[in-house]
Amino acid sequence: MKTNAQLQEDVQDAIKWQPLLNAAEIGVTAKNGVVSLTGVVDNYSKKTEAENAAKNVAGVTALVEKIEVRYPSSYSKTNAEIADEVVAALKARWDVADEKVKVKVESGWVTLTGELSWHFQKEAAHDAIKGLMGVTGVTNNITIKSESMEAVEKADIESALKRNWAFCDSDIHVKVTGHRATLTGTVNSLYRKDKAGSIAWNAPGIWSVDNELVVDWN
Repeated sequence: MKTNAQLQEDVQDAIKWQPLLNAAEIGVTAKNGVVSLTGVVDNYSKKTEAENAAKNVAGVTALVEKIEVRYPSSYSKTNAEIADEVVAALKARWDVADEKVKVKVESGWVTLTGELSWHFQKEAAHDAIKGLMGVTGVTNNITIKSESMEAVEKADIESALKRNWAFCDSDIHVKVTGHRATLTGTVNSLYRKDKAGSIAWNAPGIWSVDNELVVDWN
């Protein structure tokens, strides 16, 4: 079990290791596995990079992220200009059915809504816009409704988890109700929790995943 000081130092080092990030911009505190990130960055990509870097550190069981995106005072874009760039970025992605995604921008904060067939398309929509200048945050409210109407097989998700090296010996329980999958059990990192959720999302016919896995690192 890492001490709070050790975990804080590991997260700071992980953030420093990311080429996009200046460690001095981001404050890190740790208490009983819960890591809090604070500070100011000059674009939204840095905010997401810091969050991902912290999630991948062994010993982090939960993340509280309070990083603010603040652009230089000399830089400004209207919400309409940001919205136009978001729409163009979505159109440029082969893996996003952009005509099904609606965009709203308020004070630089982008909200995506609509309905797509696969979860990877929802993630791709976020990735397409996170690096755009002027974006201060993203709320991704896109819902998933798979074109496949076949019943989701619990055994298929369980097999997919066992095929992955990260879960071959993990105790993860899968429950399927209609088009919804629920994951319960224990994993030893936030990275593995997120990865298990992504694997479940890949099952044809899945419309939603309740990831109730508990992170317990000892």
